[in-house]
Amino acid sequence: MNCDSDDYIHFPVLHWEVVEYLTWRKGCVKIVDGTLGCGGHSSLILKENRQAELLGIDRDGDALRRATEVLRFAEERIHLFRGNFSDLKEYATELEWNSVDAVLLDLGVSSPQIDDAGRGFSLRFNGPLDMRMDQRNPVTAARILNLESEEELGQIFRDYGEVRQWRRLAREVVRRRQLKAFDTTSDFAEFCEKILGKARPGRLPTPTLVFQALRIAVNNELSELEDGLEAALEILAPGGRLAVISFHSLEDRIVKNFFRDLERDCICPPKCPVCICGGGRAKLKILTKKPVTASSDERAENSRSGCAKLRVAERI
Repeated sequence: MNCDSDDYIHFPVLHWEVVEYLTWRKGCVKIVDGTLGCGGHSSLILKENRQAELLGIDRDGDALRRATEVLRFAEERIHLFRGNFSDLKEYATELEWNSVDAVLLDLGVSSPQIDDAGRGFSLRFNGPLDMRMDQRNPVTAARILNLESEEELGQIFRDYGEVRQWRRLAREVVRRRQLKAFDTTSDFAEFCEKILGKARPGRLPTPTLVFQALRIAVNNELSELEDGLEAALEILAPGGRLAVISFHSLEDRIVKNFFRDLERDCICPPKCPVCICGGGRAKLKILTKKPVTASSDERAENSRSGCAKLRVAERI
């Protein structure tokens, strides 16, 4: 779906839910969108809350250019930066924001990135094995496939894609690249099906999880998420909210555990002179005991919303 279409601008994934959670009070004036994309969520938030000021971050230069146009109606209230959301505290400091009222992280790949064959994210289009969210990044999927050791490849397929036959796949990748380097998405997708077999009807295509693993490795997504959550916690004002939309189990598990660990109070005996459980005082209150998922209507309109999970917590 193109960023310029009204559907994408006004109806990003879980749009109403995000707006409801992040415009819950009039005093919510400093908002960070750490994964700005085309500005869909931020556009809705800024229209709903005319007092809000936005710090928008994205590492994709093309996305930032599109977001600038989408958010032009509020250009005096937006501050856009190209970079990683794990650095959101530094960007806020640059604006002299000591704290913020809300942080949104919408993880994963945007529709324009998926639909652009030249970016190499999708199985549906033949293109270069790129998968970089930031084109300044020297590491591409092709570079990983053609240069990493068998051990490193196996770890990527196992840890980031949860691929069952990760050992076999890593071994065969190394064997094949000695004859011919991997350079296109179609070539590698066909190779995955040859080695791992085709998926049964109704299941995800066999290369899907392998592509996911490569994308996570190229963009360092899980470490970025862990660092971004910590940065968001540091800068959230008391009563401020952190909302995270994830699209696969690895991301959701990190968010779930982060929220859970910071909701827990110290459980040491009252007479214990110092905390030894590592809990301390609770820092977050979880507002979504179960992740919020897309409605049947939204899933019918946008199939990519089917795996989206929204978790929200409030700073204590």
